[in-house]
This record gives sequence, structure tokens and C-alpha cells, in this order.
Amino acid sequence: MLNYNELKPGKYITLDGQPYVVMEFNFLRMQQRKPVAQTKIKNLVTGKTVEKTFQQSDKIWEAEIETKEIKYLYSHRGEFWFSEKDNSSKRFKLEEDLVGHYADLLKPDTVVEAIEFSATGGPVSDQNIIGIKLPIKIDLKVVEAPPAIKGDTAQGGTKQVKLETGTTITTPLFINEGDIVRVNTETKEYAERVKKE
Repeated sequence: MLNYNELKPGKYITLDGQPYVVMEFNFLRMQQRKPVAQTKIKNLVTGKTVEKTFQQSDKIWEAEIETKEIKYLYSHRGEFWFSEKDNSSKRFKLEEDLVGHYADLLKPDTVVEAIEFSATGGPVSDQNIIGIKLPIKIDLKVVEAPPAIKGDTAQGGTKQVKLETGTTITTPLFINEGDIVRVNTETKEYAERVKKE
């Protein structure tokens, strides 16, 4: 159990059975009143950020967050299938809302980090994957790229290309079909060309 003055940014806590991470923390001492901890916390399941004030008497449970590597296999009708990294016979599915932001960047055999939350403090105790995390940069093949037209630099010299996962990104004009490009998974932006076709 955590004391209210231990709620430093980056700390994982459980509130109403849900995992949160502390984003901001301010310790307030007011005259004639007991000190309080003002926090901004983010729900790791819904992604919502809320402000919450904790007092000395509050029971605060530390959330047990673990990560493990899993392998993406394929998706079908909004279900994303994964397996254990070293054992593809142990398969399980994750719903689209858990894959979220990364859904259009996944290609078969990509190893990703599963974020697991086990609720402690009280009768609830279960192991749950609450999200996934991709490496900051991944390499993907360009499957469609319009040809660059000479003198076509009026728009700043960029074009839209389609990647093997089906997503479309903006790249410089010199990127062609068959090139391998490095994409930032947080911003979904082109980073560099890795291999020329």
C-alpha cells in the first residue's frame, strides 16, 4: 500500500479496480487543514486523464504492471490474434480497442510488448493485458507510391504512399514502391528510407 505523499509521477496505482499512472503530483499544506496530495492520473485502460485529490487517510494500492513480449499473427473482423513470442501454438486474441493506435502498423510476426495489469488490494486478482506497445520505430514496405513528377516540388516535395499494413503516410518524393521505410509508431510519420528497391 502507498502513502499519499508517495504518488510521484510514473507511479502505477489501482483505483476502483482500474490501473492508473500518476502524471502530475502536488503536495498542498493549508492552514488549519490537513495536507493533501493533488494529482493528475491517467487510466491505463480507457486513456482518460482525471484530477484526483488524496488525503492521509486514503488507502492507495500500488498497481502491478508487467510487460512481456508477444508476437502479432493476423487480424480478422476487428480481432487481433497474437501468440507467445516463442510458442505460436499458444494463441489469444485482443480486441481492437486494446490494440488501438497501433492497429494499422502491425504486420505478421511483429514482436510487441504486452502491458499486463494484475489487480491487488481486495478480492479481485486477475492477470489482464490492458494494451500493447510497439517499438518507437518500425520498418515497413511501401506497396503503392505515385511516381514523382519532375518539378513537382511546389507542395514541399512530399507524397502519400501506402504501406504493407494498409496505412497511408506522407513521405519525400524520392520514395518508391518496394522501398523499405522507417516509421515512427507514436506519430505515424516517415523517419527515413532503410532500403531502396
